[in-house]
Amino acid sequence: MFGRSLYAVFAVVALTATATACGGGQASYDSVVDKAKNDKKLVIGVKADQPGLGLRTPDGTFTGFDIEIAKYVAKSLGVEAKDITFKETVSANREAFLQQGQVDMVVATYSINDARKQKVSFAGPYFVAGQDLLVRADDATLTGPDALNGKKLCSVAGSTSAQKVKDSYAKEVQLQEERTYSACVDRVLGGQLDAITTDNVILAGYAAQHTGKLKVAGKPFSTEKYGIGLKKDDSAGRKAVNEALTKMFADGSWKKALETSFGGAGFTVPEAPKLEQY
Repeated sequence: MFGRSLYAVFAVVALTATATACGGGQASYDSVVDKAKNDKKLVIGVKADQPGLGLRTPDGTFTGFDIEIAKYVAKSLGVEAKDITFKETVSANREAFLQQGQVDMVVATYSINDARKQKVSFAGPYFVAGQDLLVRADDATLTGPDALNGKKLCSVAGSTSAQKVKDSYAKEVQLQEERTYSACVDRVLGGQLDAITTDNVILAGYAAQHTGKLKVAGKPFSTEKYGIGLKKDDSAGRKAVNEALTKMFADGSWKKALETSFGGAGFTVPEAPKLEQY
């Protein structure tokens, strides 16, 4: 009797697993191209607190340059904007979200580097930024990273920008990590911290949001290539996304998205970047 009962339990478990694999759960695809083609839906990881790039508005929608990039790429893959689910993604969880299948791609000021390429694939870059500082508008002393010794510098968990300052420019800087850049902004505005470091285009959005209170130092000291993150080894997805970006650069949509997103920030629209094929 006990043996038959135990057999029945195993049979139920096996049937459940089979049902999930055959479509009882969420289907798994080798490429974002297949996901878009078959489901006509995508989940895209974006930032939710970066003005001009990825910002969640009070009504729950998302706006910004990264959002426009995501919509254009999704449309090229056959997915309409209304069928995109935008999922908030912070710097510390971008790789994990892709690896776990929580998102199909990440468009979230995601700098391409060799360490990240070991975990995910990248298409792009779709923008090239430079690391800079955001400081209070009345601070005339913090003109660049080498002026940060003894100061309190904020960045976010999962970002390498603050450590880069400490390693290369100001060994005595005090580093402070927050979960989001908006938390850093609040602490600089409140006087608890002296500066924020990340990419200039991110900082420009916050400066525009707090006109007269914050400013970008204006001396970029790195090159940050923003890529679209995909599941590791998704070569078909990388090829398709790069083709979409090529079209976006050529038809004026890329320039228009930048102008719309940063029109009030005094931001000069650069030339479109050269895509990296690998």
